[in-house]
Formats: sequence, C-alpha cells, structure tokens
Amino acid sequence: MKKLILLGLAVIVMTACKQEQRYFSSSAEIDALKSAISALENQDWDAFKSFYTSDGEIYVNSKDSITVDQRIMDLQEITSALSKYGFDEKDQFVEMIIDDDNETWVNFWGQWSCTFKYNGKQLSIPVHITAQFIDGKASEEHIYYDGTSLSAEFNAMAAAAKMNEESMEADSEE
Repeated sequence: MKKLILLGLAVIVMTACKQEQRYFSSSAEIDALKSAISALENQDWDAFKSFYTSDGEIYVNSKDSITVDQRIMDLQEITSALSKYGFDEKDQFVEMIIDDDNETWVNFWGQWSCTFKYNGKQLSIPVHITAQFIDGKASEEHIYYDGTSLSAEFNAMAAAAKMNEESMEADSEE
C-alpha cells in the first residue's frame, strides 16, 4: 500500500511540475512577421496589408496608434527617398511568446539599413517590433527605433531642395 501511495504522489508531483511551452523560435506567426517584412522590402503593399487584422493598430514610437493604411502611406513616403533599404539578414532575433494573459506576441530585433537617393548617405538603425496576433494576423503592433538620424537626413534633404528651389527662382529673375 505504501508503494502505491508513493507512486501516486510521484505521478502527482511530476504532472504538477509540467509547464506549458510559452517561448518559441519558430511558428506560423513568426513566419507571418517575416513575410510582412519581406513585403515591405519589396514594396508589395497588398501583401503587407494582409498581415494585419482589418482593425489593426500600429504604434510607431508613440502611444497613439495609426491605421494600417496610414502606415503604408508613411512607408511609401519614406521609401520613395531611398535607393536601397531593408533589414540586415544577420543579427536578427525573432521569438514568439504566449504571455500570462494567453496572448500571442512576436518580438523582432533587427538592424534596418538604407541609402538615400539624393546624396548616397547610408544609415543603419536598430529596430524592435512586437506584434500581437489574433487568429494568425497582427492586431496590434509596436515599432521602436531611434529616428534621430533618419529625421536629420530628411530635414537636410528638405533644406537642400528648398535652397535649390530658391536658387532656381533667383536665376529666373535675372
């Protein structure tokens, strides 16, 4: 009888200690995020949009969200000034977690590099993306990066365009 009780206790202890897997290095959601990044790099805006739920919210360095359509317009404006851009293949890290509220999140850390058309300047910016998935689509996404160098370059580009415009006006007045 003692052996039966000890066996029962051993089974209870072993099953009580069993934990659900909560961290993943591969999943359909990770593949979906990688596909969205690829769609961005290839300017396939329909594929990019299909990554999100119809009411998806995107937070870019902000506590205020924008719509997927607004994000696409912002990305189109940014990428139109670039001759080359994309995430570096090496040094990327992606994981999926299921949090304590049973929500599915995919985290991405990577290095985004670009080259500007107007002067050939190259930038490399670390980026963190975290996206919550519901039924295989991103319903909420948070994107964080230090945009200081990117903003400075766009400001320099705007200033150069303004100087060029003023120079052309001055030449036409002569």
